[in-house]
Amino acid sequence: MLGPPEEQAIVLAARLAAQRLTGQRAADPVDVARCLLAVQAQDPRAARLAIRVRTCGGHSSEIDRALTDERSLIITWVNRGTLHLIASEDEPLLHALTTPQLRRASDRQLSQAGVTAAALICGIETIRRSLGNEGPLTRAKLRDRLERADVSTHGQALTHILVRATLDGLIVRGPVVEREHAFVLAEDWLGPRPMIDRDRALAELARRYLRGHGPADARDLAKWAGLPLRDSRAGIAAIAHSIDRRPDGLLELKDRARSPQLWPPPRLLGPFDPVLLGWRSRDFLVDDPGEVITTNGIIKAIALIDGRAAGTWAIHAGRVQLRLWKEVDTVTSDALAAEAAAVENYLNPSERLNASPAGTDSSSRAFSAATRAGARPSGAR
Repeated sequence: MLGPPEEQAIVLAARLAAQRLTGQRAADPVDVARCLLAVQAQDPRAARLAIRVRTCGGHSSEIDRALTDERSLIITWVNRGTLHLIASEDEPLLHALTTPQLRRASDRQLSQAGVTAAALICGIETIRRSLGNEGPLTRAKLRDRLERADVSTHGQALTHILVRATLDGLIVRGPVVEREHAFVLAEDWLGPRPMIDRDRALAELARRYLRGHGPADARDLAKWAGLPLRDSRAGIAAIAHSIDRRPDGLLELKDRARSPQLWPPPRLLGPFDPVLLGWRSRDFLVDDPGEVITTNGIIKAIALIDGRAAGTWAIHAGRVQLRLWKEVDTVTSDALAAEAAAVENYLNPSERLNASPAGTDSSSRAFSAATRAGARPSGAR
């Protein structure tokens, strides 16, 4: 735990502000990515929901435009070996610092998938040649090109070959093509990767991490980025002149924006939201982690009320279904109904759902009644 309740509340408020969940929302998806540095994206819908709750209005097609037309966002394997949505300009930094330590695990996974050294060399060259000659290709099309080259893609082999090509700096996920994310040659899509001075890069990583996650400490940074603790400590030491150390040992940037302790209005955060992934412990946000994290490591979508997790939710047949852990008042219930409509509209911009914030149509009345009663949707855990 983080200390007495009043201290925990201060930490919670500061972290919510750093995460753009209180105060001024981000201007656009790229602004969110720059602020948070990396948004977990192995679930594409989850990454979109993380952007939604931190920006004003808009819809998910803005992310596709940033990925495809503007080339200002990409998705790639960094930080702990997981797919993340990042600003294109941050790829050199994150690739240089967070991917080298993943190669040993990559070697093991390739071996377990039955990919020999010779098959890997052939596979990487096939990917290079195919993307160079044809431009962006989806996963399915790369599978086809590899199998034509007699490189097995059975089981997890394809995934691990693509991961290795990413760790080698060859590819990233760039544009959306026919509703699927396509791979591209990193240099073709982003330009030549600049040389990175490791010491300066660690300092920049520490600064950027604290900007979007402070108060935090070196162990939090190491956990979030998948870095050795010595590297995390080195980065923080390099910016020591820019840091305030709190009485509880947590660190904040001296030039951070200072605002009154505020709680966000009721919000619906998607699965794998960055606020649940940015530190070693989730105790500052969640009372019972078992309600939010499944035994196989899936982090559920949560309802945030008074700054803390207060329930979970999911989408069934295009509609938000909410399971709160405690009864809430009508004002909170109606605010959650408005959030549910906003989520549905954001993910389905062509289907404008006319649910009013007050819950006056039939679907919102049902939603509000369920949230006030703390009821579970049918089939929910």
